[in-house]
Amino acid sequence: MEATTLSVSSTSPAVNAFQLVFHIDVFLLALAGVFALFALPRAVARFSRAAEWRQGHILRAIPLERRAPRPPIRSVQSPSAGPSTADNLTSEESHTLHSEAHLIRHPAAKKEGWSLPPHVCAWSSRVPTFANILRYRLDAGFSVGQALILVIYSAALVYAGFLKSNPFADPLRTGFVAMSQIPVVYLLATKNNILGIFLGLGYEKLNYIHRFAGTLLVIASNVHSIGYIYQWTIDHTFSKNIRMSPHIWAFVALVAVDLIYLFSIPFFRRRAYNLFYYSHVVLFVLFLPAIHAHQPGVWPYVIAAAGIISLDYLIRLMKTRVFNARIRPIPDLMLTRIEVPQLNAGWRAGQHVRLRVLSSAMGWIGWAESHPFTIATATKTPEGMVLLCKKTGGWTGRLYDMAKAAGYGSDEGAYGRTVQVMIEGPYGGPGHCVFASYSAAIFVVGGSGITFALSAVQDILQRDSEGASRVKIIEVIWSVQDSASLNPLVPQLTALIQQSIYTPLKISVHYTRTSEKPAGKDFLPPGLTLTAGRPRIAKVLDAVMSRAVSYGSNVKASLDITGVVVGVCGPTGMGDDVAHVISQVDGGRRWAVGGIEMHEE
Repeated sequence: MEATTLSVSSTSPAVNAFQLVFHIDVFLLALAGVFALFALPRAVARFSRAAEWRQGHILRAIPLERRAPRPPIRSVQSPSAGPSTADNLTSEESHTLHSEAHLIRHPAAKKEGWSLPPHVCAWSSRVPTFANILRYRLDAGFSVGQALILVIYSAALVYAGFLKSNPFADPLRTGFVAMSQIPVVYLLATKNNILGIFLGLGYEKLNYIHRFAGTLLVIASNVHSIGYIYQWTIDHTFSKNIRMSPHIWAFVALVAVDLIYLFSIPFFRRRAYNLFYYSHVVLFVLFLPAIHAHQPGVWPYVIAAAGIISLDYLIRLMKTRVFNARIRPIPDLMLTRIEVPQLNAGWRAGQHVRLRVLSSAMGWIGWAESHPFTIATATKTPEGMVLLCKKTGGWTGRLYDMAKAAGYGSDEGAYGRTVQVMIEGPYGGPGHCVFASYSAAIFVVGGSGITFALSAVQDILQRDSEGASRVKIIEVIWSVQDSASLNPLVPQLTALIQQSIYTPLKISVHYTRTSEKPAGKDFLPPGLTLTAGRPRIAKVLDAVMSRAVSYGSNVKASLDITGVVVGVCGPTGMGDDVAHVISQVDGGRRWAVGGIEMHEE
C-alpha cells in the first residue's frame, strides 16, 4: 500500500529489502536445483532411449504396423489335470497360474542383443529408512516430506519478513516479500511449468506447494496493507492517502488476491468449480497490471509472471487437438467410455488429458468446461485413445446421460454417438520412472482408477512383446464397491491376461459391498479372480518380492533384479495404506529385491 515515491531505503537502513527478497528467491531456486540434480540420473537413463523423446509430450497419430498373428496362448494347466481350482484362489494365495519357462527362453533373446530400458534406482530405494520417514503420512495424502518442504519454504519467507524488521512498524518489508513470490505462485499454477519438467513431476504433484505459496502471498499482502492502514489512521491521513491513484490500485490488487484465495477454499472447489476456475483466470490477469500500477518498481516480477503464464497458454494451445469421438455408457460402472481412434501416440502410461465436449447437450457453459481424465490405453493400439469418465457430478452426469440417450447409432449399429471433443495434453504420469525397467510391477487401484492400471499393463505387455521390458511379474489389485463393476471389463481384462505370454499377469478384483454371489464368478478365466473384502496388499507384495528374488538367479545377467514398482490410483486413503505397507517391509528383503518404489497417480 506504500506510495510509489517510497524507496527501498525507507526500510531498516541495515537491510536492502529488494536485495534480500531477491536472494531469498535465489535460495529457493537453488533448493529446487538440488532436487533436480537428484532426479538427473533417472532423467538421463530415461531419455537415453530415443523413443522416450517422442512419448509424453505431444499427442499425435501414426500409422500402425501390421503385426504377425500372435502365437497360441499357453495353457495354464495340463489337459489331464482335471478341473482347475485356480478360480477359487485369491490373488494372495495363487501365484503359479503361468509357466515360468518364458523367463529363460524369451523370444527377444534370439535377436541381436536385448533392448531393455536402463534402470536407475530412486533415492528412496538407496536410503529406505530415510524414505520411510519422509513417506510417513501426517494427514490423508500429506506426508512428512511434503511438510518439510513447506516448513523450509515458509521459514525462508519468515526470515525475509522479520530480519531486522517489525512487519507492523515496517509494512513495506512484507510488501517486498509478497512481491517476490508472485512468479513462484504463477509458475506452480501452470500446467507446463519448468520446475516440474526438471523434477520429473506433473503439475498436480506440485499443486500443494502452489496452494501454500498462494496462501503466504495473501497473508503477506494483507499484513502489508493493514500496516499502512494502521499508520495512516494514527497519522490521520487515511482519507488523503486512500484517494491517491497508486493506493487505489493497491486496493484493487488486494481485493483480487483475496478473492482468489476465497474462491480457492475446498467448499467452492467442490461445489462451484467453474466459479473457482474462472475467478482464478480473470483475477490472475487483473492482479498483475494492478500491482504494477501500484508500484512500478515491481515490473521485473510482473514481467516474469506474465511471461510464465503466457508461455504456459502457448504450450497448451500447441498440445490441444480437436477430433470426433464416440461415446457410449457403461451402466455397471456408471462410466462414459470415450474412444478417439484417430489419436494413437504421444502419451505415456499413466498420463491424463483435459477434455472438453463441444456439444450443446453439455449445457450453456458445459461445452467450455475442461476436465482431467486418465488415458486408459497404451499407444499404438487400433482403438486409439480411450477415456473412462466416471459419473460424479453435473458435467460428467450430463456426459453420461448424453451417451445413454443416444441408443444405437446408425453407423454399423454401433452403440453410442459421435461427438466433437477438444483434448489437451498429455500431462502428469510417472515422470522419470519407467515401469518396464523394474523386475516386478504391482498396481493397486480403486474404482475408476482402473484406467491407470489398464494403460500401464498394456504398455508393459507391449514392450515385453518387443523385448524391451525387464518386468517378470505383474499384479493388479482392483477394489470396487459392487462386484457387478467387473462385468463390463471382463473381456478386456481377459484379453490382457491372454496377451501376457512372456510375463505372467494376475488380476484380483475385491468388492466391499455385501451382496449375493456375483453372477459369472465361476466362469472367470484363469488369472482373474473376484473376492469379497478388502485386499491384503502386504501379502501380495511379500509374494511378489519372493518370486522376483527367486527368478533373479535363473535369468541372464541383463535381467538382474531391478526392484518392485507399486503404482497406486484411487482414493487418498488407498495411497496412505500402500505407503504404510511399503514402510513395514524388512530392510534385508527390500535390499534383496532391488528396492521398492511407489508411484501415486
